[in-house]
Amino acid sequence: MTAPLRLGTRGSALAMAQSGQIAEALTAATGRDVALVEVVTAGDRSSAPVHRLGVGVFVSALRDALAARTIDFAVHSYKDLPTAAAPGLHIAAVPPRQDPRDALVAKGGRTLAELPPGAVVGTGALRRIAQLHALGLQLEVTPIRGNVDTRLRRVLGPDADLDAVVLARAGLARLGRTDVITETLDPMLMLPAPAQGALAVECRADDTDLVELLAVLDHAPSRAAVTAERALLATLEAGCTAPVAAYGELAEGDAGEEIYLRGAVISPDGTRDLRLSRTGTPADAAEIGKALAAELLELGADSILGQEGHAAPGTQQFGSNE
Repeated sequence: MTAPLRLGTRGSALAMAQSGQIAEALTAATGRDVALVEVVTAGDRSSAPVHRLGVGVFVSALRDALAARTIDFAVHSYKDLPTAAAPGLHIAAVPPRQDPRDALVAKGGRTLAELPPGAVVGTGALRRIAQLHALGLQLEVTPIRGNVDTRLRRVLGPDADLDAVVLARAGLARLGRTDVITETLDPMLMLPAPAQGALAVECRADDTDLVELLAVLDHAPSRAAVTAERALLATLEAGCTAPVAAYGELAEGDAGEEIYLRGAVISPDGTRDLRLSRTGTPADAAEIGKALAAELLELGADSILGQEGHAAPGTQQFGSNE
C-alpha cells in the first residue's frame, strides 16, 4: 500500500475547503490518496491588522513543514506568497483560478451604489480601502480581521455593526456562500489583488516524482495570468502596506491568445489613482507585468509607494484577506 500524500494546510474553514478540493482533484486525476495536515501559522495566532504582520505570515510555517519533510506538499492562497522564490521549493501547479473579483455583502441586499453616505464598510485590505475611497461615495471604511464567517456576522448576524463588507468572491465560492453576495464588483470599480482567486500548489523541488504528479493540476491560462500580475507586483517592489492591484485576463486576439493586464497603484486616501493596461502573449506574461510596472513608475507610482514605505525586493505580502 502506498502511504497517503500529506497535504499541509492552514486550519481556517476556507483553507481547509480549498485544500480539500485540491486533494479530491489530485485523487481523482491520479488515484493517490491525500491526507490533510493542519499547520498553524503566525498569521492565524495574531489579531493584528494583516498589513502589519510582516512578510509570509500565512506561508512560512507551511514552508518550514515542507523543509522539515513533515508534509509532502502545501496549498496556499497565491496572493499570500512573497514574490521572491523560496529556495528548494517549487510551485508545481496553479489550478484553474476562481473568479478573482471582489464581492460586496450588504444589509438589505444593497449594491455599492445604493449604500447611503456614511455607511460603514469593513475590509481587511488596504487595496480595497484605497479604491473605496477613490470612488468618492462618502463611505466610512474600517479595517477588519477574522475568518469569512466572522466578517459575515458583522453584517448579517444579530449583533451586526457594519453596513457591508468587501471580500474576495473566490473565498465565498469555495465555502459555498455565494448566496450572501449582494454585488460582484466590476474590476473597473475594484481591481483585485495580484493573484486573487488563484491557488499555488507547492512542493520540494527535489521531489521530482511529486513535481510530475502535481503537474496534472496545472492550468496554463491561470498560471500565465498570475505570472503577469505577480511580475508587476515584484517590479514595483511594493511593500505590504501599499495598495497595488492587478488583473490579467486571457482572450483571443487578432494573432491568437493574448493577456490583457490591468494594473493600479492607489494612495490609501484614494486621492491618487494610477491605472494602466498592457497586452501581450501568454509566453511573455512576466515581461508584460514588468513593462506595465515600469510605465506606472514613470507616472509617479514610486511616490505613492514611497508614502507607504518600500519593501525589499521580493518581500511583498498582502495577507489572506478573503
